[in-house]
Amino acid sequence: MKIPAIKKLVENYNLEELGAAENALMEEQPLAIEVEGDDEGEQLTHVYAAIWIISHMNENNVDFKTALREYTKKVRVSIN
Repeated sequence: MKIPAIKKLVENYNLEELGAAENALMEEQPLAIEVEGDDEGEQLTHVYAAIWIISHMNENNVDFKTALREYTKKVRVSIN
């Protein structure tokens, strides 16, 4: 998971575009948007993160940094 790649997605694409990218990755189809990542798994992780962060920003009226912090906290808890 690379924070700059997630930030780029959040800044440049909307939920519809990110959802389409998620579906394309799941179906092993070409992407209509640029998603950074070493492989499809990392690309999918970045798309999932961007979707979660945008949704969290919209639902809780918070900025990117706050939503990112909440997301990384959630990831850390799931790993431990």
